[in-house]
Amino acid sequence: MPRSHASLPRLFVDADLAKGGEVALNKDQSLYLAAVLRKSVGDEVVLFNGRDGAWLCRLTSDSKKSVTLAVAEEVAAQTEKSDLWYGFAPLKNDRLDYVIQKAVEMGAGTIQPVMTQYTQVHRLKTERLHANAIEAAEQCEVLSVPTIADEITLERLLSDWPNEHADRKLIFADEGEASSSPVEALSALKGQKIGLLIGPEGGFSDAEREKLRSLPFVVPISLGPRILRADTAAVAAMAVIQAIIGDWR
Repeated sequence: MPRSHASLPRLFVDADLAKGGEVALNKDQSLYLAAVLRKSVGDEVVLFNGRDGAWLCRLTSDSKKSVTLAVAEEVAAQTEKSDLWYGFAPLKNDRLDYVIQKAVEMGAGTIQPVMTQYTQVHRLKTERLHANAIEAAEQCEVLSVPTIADEITLERLLSDWPNEHADRKLIFADEGEASSSPVEALSALKGQKIGLLIGPEGGFSDAEREKLRSLPFVVPISLGPRILRADTAAVAAMAVIQAIIGDWR
């Protein structure tokens, strides 16, 4: 997006976006623009929907209950959705929000909660995860909001993997792996579809690690000599993946 538009508010909408169109915001978004940001008729906002790119829009109505905007011009072409699959054991409260936000920023295309033996949270509100993903996309100029998959047990994930992800390798951040650089293992996966699995606080159980390491589609890696929190490990792993075999250019 051109820097001249970078300071404008960005909002995700479900409506189609095309030059000359008009978009009516929902109640919460209308209140945010009209009451919180005090935007009025003629002010500019950037809208995106994950399909049509980002568009400069101007307010044609500034009612706190229903803001409408005229779609003026495209300011960024739609990007392809990332192919990076990211699975994680849900954490508590703010750290769960953090993990979702950072996954969006780091380019995950699908975010999959995975229930393990030591998972701390067993009841997730999918709408909250989706809202966090949208907020992160709005703030970081991401045009393709990741898919938030329904939670799944680790056992079911691994048994279904050969059918659901037949051509995808699963990178497993193994806290029990001898400390080493992940560069060599990741470099060998260039050009292949990949997934990343991060365990809970306390790590995977011995039985889970044994199962993971026995599967032909799983690639265990070390994240170095230091003990990382689960949320830190997620960011570190996605960073090295994107740098070595991902979409960083």
